[in-house]
This record gives sequence, C-alpha cells and structure tokens, in this order.
Amino acid sequence: MRNTALILALAATTFLAAPHDSPAQEAITGDIVGKSDAPNKLIFRMTTDGPRNNEPAYAQGYSKLFNDFIGKHSDWQIELQMMSGDIGQEQARMLEQAKSGSAPDCAAVDSFVLPLFKKAGVLQSFSPYFTKEEIDQLFPFIREGITGSDGNIYAWWWSTDLRVLYRNKEIVPDAPQTWDDLKKAALSSVEQGMEGVLFNGGRYEGTTFDWLANFWAQGGKLVDDDGKPIFGEGENRDKFIKAVNYYRDLVESGAAPKRVATIGNYDDFNAAAAAGTTALFVGGNWQYAQLKTALDADEFAKWAFSPLPGPAADQRSTGTGGWTVAAFSKDTEKVKLCAELARDIYMGPANALQEQLPTRADLYDKYEVFSSDANKTFAAALKFGQARPGAPVYPEISNQIQIMMGKVLTGVQPTEAAVDEAFGASLSAFKRS
Repeated sequence: MRNTALILALAATTFLAAPHDSPAQEAITGDIVGKSDAPNKLIFRMTTDGPRNNEPAYAQGYSKLFNDFIGKHSDWQIELQMMSGDIGQEQARMLEQAKSGSAPDCAAVDSFVLPLFKKAGVLQSFSPYFTKEEIDQLFPFIREGITGSDGNIYAWWWSTDLRVLYRNKEIVPDAPQTWDDLKKAALSSVEQGMEGVLFNGGRYEGTTFDWLANFWAQGGKLVDDDGKPIFGEGENRDKFIKAVNYYRDLVESGAAPKRVATIGNYDDFNAAAAAGTTALFVGGNWQYAQLKTALDADEFAKWAFSPLPGPAADQRSTGTGGWTVAAFSKDTEKVKLCAELARDIYMGPANALQEQLPTRADLYDKYEVFSSDANKTFAAALKFGQARPGAPVYPEISNQIQIMMGKVLTGVQPTEAAVDEAFGASLSAFKRS
C-alpha cells in the first residue's frame, strides 16, 4: 500500500531514466545482484523498496546497499522479483504459492497479512538470526506481530508508518482538532476554490486502514480475543456507524468531493497538492518527504501536518502499518541469508534512506535523519498508533469495509444497512475459516 504511494506522477519520466544516470558500480541494471556464476542463488520478491524504486535517489541508495550486501556474500547472487502495485492481490498470490511450495525464497510481506502467512505455517523462523536485544528493542506491537504461538519470530518488521492530516496553512491556518473542525475547515477551503478534504474511499486497503482511526479513536474493537468479528455488535456497532457517518457527512455536505469514493491510492493527494486544488488530505507520514521533493520550496513551506482529528480533541488514533521481510525457503542457508538481508539492508539503512519510521526505538537516535522536527513529531504521534488486529479474518473485514464505504459514500445504501451487511459477511468468513 505505502509503496504505491511512492510513485509520484509528476516525476515519473525522470524516474524511468534513473539507472542510466547512476554510477556503474552502484547501479543494478538487470534482475540479478551478484556474479552470474555464483554457486548459490536467492530469489527475493520485493516492493519498490529496493533498486527499482521510482525515486532516483532511493533507487541509487538501494543499489548501493544491495551491492554492498552481495560484496560480503560473494558466493551468492540475488534474483530480484518485483511485485505490482496491487499489493493485496500480490500478497494473496504469494500465500497460495507458499502453500504449494512455489513461493520465492525470501520476500516482502505486508504486515497486515502477516497473520495469514503465520497461520498457514509457510514462514521459516528467524529467531536464530536475531539477538534477544534486537528483538527487545522492537515496539511491543511490532514484536507481537512477528511472533508465532511457539514464541519464535517469523519475519522482521522493519518499517512502520502512521496517518496524519495534511493542510495548506495559507488556506487552513489552524490544525483541525475534531471532526467538526475538519468539516468547517474543508467547507471554508471549498469557498476559497478548493475541492475540500481528500481521503481514500475506493476499493483499496488504504480506504479501510485510514478510516479505522475514526473507529479506534472511540475505543471501538474490530475483533475479540479469539479473532471473531464484533464490530457490528452492541457499543462497537454504534461507534462504527458513527465513524462511517462522519465520512458520509463530509461528502454529503460538500466538505469532501464525491470523487473520494473512487480514490484508491495516495498519489492523487500529492498530485492535488502540487496542482493547488486541495488544501486538506488524509495521508501517510511518508508523503511529507514526497511533498518536499515534488513542490518547490515556497509551496512546500505552506504545508504542515497534524494528528488526525477525533470525535473530540482528546479522542485520537492513527493506523500504524509497515513492511516485513520473511523467508519461505526450507533451505537453512537461504533462510539465514534472507534474515541477514533484512538486517543489513532494511533494519536501519533503508529506514534512513527513505525516512521510513523504524520499528526499533534505538534507531531514532542512531540516524540523524530522524532528528528532524517532522520525524520527531511523527515518532511522538506513534503513541496514538494502532496496528490492524493480528486476526486471520482481518483481510476479509477490510474487504467488506471497502465495499461498505463505496455504498455509503455514493449514497447507494443507508449506513446502518451497509454496516450490518459488512458485519454479516465478515462473521460468515470467520465461521468458514
């Protein structure tokens, strides 16, 4: 999900030319890193968090990291397999491949589907390759997410993120603190020629995850301790409907354009900010660096971010996600190399390269880039963070929320009926699992 957002349309043509502009010793022009006659081979399926990143500086940085890594493992070559931008489909396909024994040796696994991979028993333990100190430094929700029922860790969760509200300070001087504040600010921006607040509302995991903060801020729970959906029952149903109606009202009041029902990536927000057509959007922390790249200095200086508004100023939440690296191969040497790749390339160096928030508290002090005011603010906001539940039924809950959101935002169905349908479908999926 986040990697799709890394594609800035404004710079697309420049990105395509990047490998030719890089120094030969640091560029990776094919799909192989390392000598073609190396006796050992690892297949690594990856997102754009690598040498194929569309941002030239990131591609250059990753090329150096991969080349440095293979320089320490000269008897190996790494074949890079790229995922498409349809992360949900890619992860589902990889899970089926893993079940049939045809998955890559090592791969990026989105944290929100990690429970499915753990439940399927297709991941190999990383416990022998990370120290207790390294594991203990992980934030608790990260450590819990990668740990299996047997106490071993089955992936390395190297980056996390959070959602915030971006605003153009010239149009919206003060950060909205509540849902009502945001509606007023968005309507004011419309009066000034903008299209109101933008957010993901299409068939896309980002739609669910960005919106869930509004449910969690009220103390809502998606599932119980057994992983059974409970969001459509009792007080949870009331909170869920209230959060859905918040978004519905933004559209029906004109505070958000109707087109949010079809937005399914973060790129639109960057493009709208660059075009000066919006003054408000719900986005990810990684977009701050993207805006800095896409906008000239004077325009970038107009933009700020703040915590997502809550139903009340003291009711806040934000979704925290991120990516892991995990091993599918049953060859212990490949599992070891995969773990070392996760440590040497991603656990720290990649965080610093892309300013992606580390999952270890000590790394915030190790890398200077995280001492910036913006990254300090993001790091502090993680205290409001909440990860998606580690329940195997979550992907289906998310799918149902996406369907529900489409019906609600387009006015096709009353909120209560759409919520009840989403809950019923999620419950049925849980009972079938």
